[in-house]
Amino acid sequence: MSNANAKLAAALKPGQIVKMTGAEAGMGNVKSFMESQRANLAAVLPKHVDADRMLKLALGAMRTTPKLLNCNVESLMGAVVTCSTLGLEPNTPLGHAYLIPFENRQKGTTDVQIVFGYKGLIDLARRSGQIVSIAAHEVCANDEFSFSYGLDERLEHKPALTNRGDPIAFYAVAKLVGGGYAFEVMGRDQVEEIRDASQNYKFAREKGKTVWGQHFVEMGRKTVLRRLFKYLPVSIELATAANIDSNTEAGKAGNYEEALKGEYSVMPDDAPASLPDNVDGDTGEWTPPANSSWQPSEADLAAIHAKEMAEANGDLLGDVPQ
Repeated sequence: MSNANAKLAAALKPGQIVKMTGAEAGMGNVKSFMESQRANLAAVLPKHVDADRMLKLALGAMRTTPKLLNCNVESLMGAVVTCSTLGLEPNTPLGHAYLIPFENRQKGTTDVQIVFGYKGLIDLARRSGQIVSIAAHEVCANDEFSFSYGLDERLEHKPALTNRGDPIAFYAVAKLVGGGYAFEVMGRDQVEEIRDASQNYKFAREKGKTVWGQHFVEMGRKTVLRRLFKYLPVSIELATAANIDSNTEAGKAGNYEEALKGEYSVMPDDAPASLPDNVDGDTGEWTPPANSSWQPSEADLAAIHAKEMAEANGDLLGDVPQ
């Protein structure tokens, strides 16, 4: 940075910094801005995560991945807040999550994308309290492997100790608190089909340098885990992480800037764009359209009343003293 740019950066206020890229603001101002957000960060952190450590990890990620400085400062901080809310440390040897710069050619900007490692998803699953254990593995050509779905589900895997060969399938299995197991198996061709649809892989000039190219086994494990999550009693944190990860692979913007306002949310792909006009967004109450002549009959009202009484065990007043 030139002396003129350094003086300009030194005079910047937080409101100006937040709208600039990290490179425009300068590393010193980015650090100052992030430190000014320590209290907001601490407010959303789980008990086992420290705010100072998260800020150090974020600044470290920018040093090890300089292209992150091409991203908007607000989105950088928002991505850190999102990881913090989930209790996952970004860009560490734990492999829980990664902050990745993504060139948005349509907008002409560089966006922050959060990529979750399969270890991070497993950690979130274990924290839900509904799962005793969960794991994902690759099946290689020389392993002994058999499974069956249906009324008598079965899964058996005996890995070869040497010369396992190339991966031919992936599976994830979870032991549930209430008893029983759930598992999902995907063939290599199914995983590669998802890989080929990934924006990160599809548009890469050097596919061997993509996350799929460098870490195919880990990405295969994560892919089958995400599919298993659809059938498990997962926490809101895990559901959020799975949706963020799915959107990242689809090349959708994260909009992590909203995390700083406390308004960030991830909608699943099958969620409706908006509620119908005759549905109350707060209560979920449905009202007949204005042009509808429908009115409940006495029999309808009696049935509704009987259902409400049954659900309240005959006492709509609950524990109110008589």
